[in-house]
Amino acid sequence: MPEGHSVHRLARQLEDVFAGQPLRVSSPQGRFAAGAALLDGRELLSARAHGKQLFARFDGGNVLRIHLGLYGAFSFGGDETFRGASSIGAPRRIGEREAYDDGASAGYDGPPAPVGQVRARLVSVHGWADLRGPSACEVLTEAEADAVRARLGPDPLAPGAPAAGRDDFIRRIGSTSTTIAVALMNQSLIAGVGNIYRAESLFRAGLDPWTRGRDVPAAQLSALWEDLCSLMADGVRDGHIITTRPAHRSDRQAPVWPEHAYYTYQRQGLACLVCTTPIRLADLAARKLYWCPACQATPGAA
Repeated sequence: MPEGHSVHRLARQLEDVFAGQPLRVSSPQGRFAAGAALLDGRELLSARAHGKQLFARFDGGNVLRIHLGLYGAFSFGGDETFRGASSIGAPRRIGEREAYDDGASAGYDGPPAPVGQVRARLVSVHGWADLRGPSACEVLTEAEADAVRARLGPDPLAPGAPAAGRDDFIRRIGSTSTTIAVALMNQSLIAGVGNIYRAESLFRAGLDPWTRGRDVPAAQLSALWEDLCSLMADGVRDGHIITTRPAHRSDRQAPVWPEHAYYTYQRQGLACLVCTTPIRLADLAARKLYWCPACQATPGAA
């Protein structure tokens, strides 16, 4: 599932290429036909992410809410002016892996025929975007969108972070009796963290993932929040999640991502990059949890 940094990149991409323009909105698949009819011909005003959810505001008071879920992805295409979040071109898939096409389109005559199950298609004069496989794609009123956002925890990528959201994060996580590992995946406690950021941030903090949230000192929670803000901002900038520090990479000359990007994620059975203890794997709340039992041991534990 795409983590919060990818959805923020997607929001930036949509705003860069579509904001201020009336869009033709359709649903080639048909499942979003009623929602598309409400947006068709309307101007896109803004696109913002909160955690893993995207909210695109249109004139007329409607908001397109998208949650990519496990399988959702956007594809983009257009003419040579259709550039978005970065100078290297439009992401062809929004997720933990992104591919780019840096070549200018030649002879753009509009979007191609839909391929696969396209839930929603957005078209401007200069380009198009196709959405496939989201877990949520619906049109809300402004009030309904605000209500959805109100149910989410603080976002480490929100404007003003890390100062903004710090106290809220400490209060929410510090009052839960669930493990810190489960709490970080609860989008009502913190929005945007997925399995990779969960595993990697807990390792970098030296936190035992089985510790209850309320048992983690406020100072450690504050440091964890700051680190998540920094790591996720790097993810928005780079398009990849990279959490290892240079001193812990075995090959300084090799590309960091993906082989040298993580401390624990999907490294079960391999030696910890810091202490050489084998990385552990367990199922926790229907997700895979990765951790180092030495670097993340509870102080004083036998």
